[in-house]
Order: sequence, then structure tokens, then C-alpha cells
Amino acid sequence: MTSKIPPANGRISIAPSILSADLWQLGEEITRVEKAGADWLHVDIMDGHFVPNLSFGPAIVRSLKGKTSLPLDVHLMVTHPAQFVEPFVNAGADLLTVHAEAQDNVNDVLQQIHALGIKAGVSIKPDTDTAVLKPVLDQTDLILVMSVYPGFGGQAFLPQSPKRIRQVREMIDNSKRNIWLEVDGGINAQTAREVIAAGADALVAGNAIFSAKDPVRALYQIRQAS
Repeated sequence: MTSKIPPANGRISIAPSILSADLWQLGEEITRVEKAGADWLHVDIMDGHFVPNLSFGPAIVRSLKGKTSLPLDVHLMVTHPAQFVEPFVNAGADLLTVHAEAQDNVNDVLQQIHALGIKAGVSIKPDTDTAVLKPVLDQTDLILVMSVYPGFGGQAFLPQSPKRIRQVREMIDNSKRNIWLEVDGGINAQTAREVIAAGADALVAGNAIFSAKDPVRALYQIRQAS
């Protein structure tokens, strides 16, 4: 397995989240954002335990692989990510992000992901101390800072988020490693400016793109914020 997601390179990447897409027209919606210049596709996986919602399984990733040129950025919001790593890698994920708050050993899971040949990320919830990331910096390719409480799309951006993003940005810069700093939750053309100024270089946007009257224009406006 190989990942189509490059090392962090200073360029802002936008990853539309299909959690907010119209699943009846999913292929058409993905084609639209791909043509509009999306960089990745973000796929939220929820197990109904780690967060109070259920979403997709490996089948959705398998159905997307090969039908879009966009890398698949898969976010595992699950209690026991270790058991999901191999199924999602086999389905075609290019990057798997697991939560620092999960019950499995995060270092072990990151090693498991890398051993299968793709990129590995770590996410933190809004109330989690950013210091928990320090022990895993040498194992991760991406850090995902949640700017809403995970589980449901369409939530408002939390005002404490820029401070947390700056803390993580400093941590990454001090590590001297090419680690993506991704932000997910309440991202739109306005909040995109805030999170980019704070140091983010990958933005997940779902509702702001797929629920817009003109998703192409919405994505373009977020891009302009960079």
C-alpha cells in the first residue's frame, strides 16, 4: 500500500467531508468538488460509542477508491481503532487518523498503520490538553485538531480553537518534522482565515461546501482565505 498524501509542504489543502454530502448523489458531488480544486476527501468513521453517532464503514472507502483521484483522508472516531486499521487500509484509505482519547495504545496503532504502508494521524477533541500529542510527534504524519465536539456535522466553530491550533503549530515546528496540521469543525470562508492564521495547513469543510447552494463557489471562497 502507498499513500497519495504528500508530506506537509506549506500549501493549504482542503478536504471536503462527505459526512455532509447528499449520499443519493455522492458520486456527482465528489466529481463537482474534485473539479473545483479539492485536495483530499475526508471520510468520518463513527462507531456509535466513541461519539454518539454512526456513519460509514470500509465499504464506502472501497466504493470511492479508484473512482476519484482525490486521496482518502479517513478519520476513525472509534473506541478501538486497532481493529479497524487493516479493513480501512485494505479498502483504500490513504491516511488514517485515530484519536488520542481512544482506548487502544495510540503509539501501537500508529505503528500498525505505518506498517501497512500509509500515512497516520492523531486527533484531539476540543477539551483534550494538546500536551498529549508530544509523545506521538515522531510517529505521526498529521495532527487533527477538532474545532467542534465530534459526532455531528454543521456545528459552530468553537472560539477557543485558534489558541489550541497555535499551541499545536508550535509543537510541530519545534519537532522539525513535516507534519500536517488539520482542523475540522465549523470551517467556512470566515473561520478558515482564523485557523490558517493560527497555523493550520489542512482544512476539513463539510456543511459549508456540500450544503451550500453552489458548492464550487463555497470551496473557492474557502480557498481564497488562504
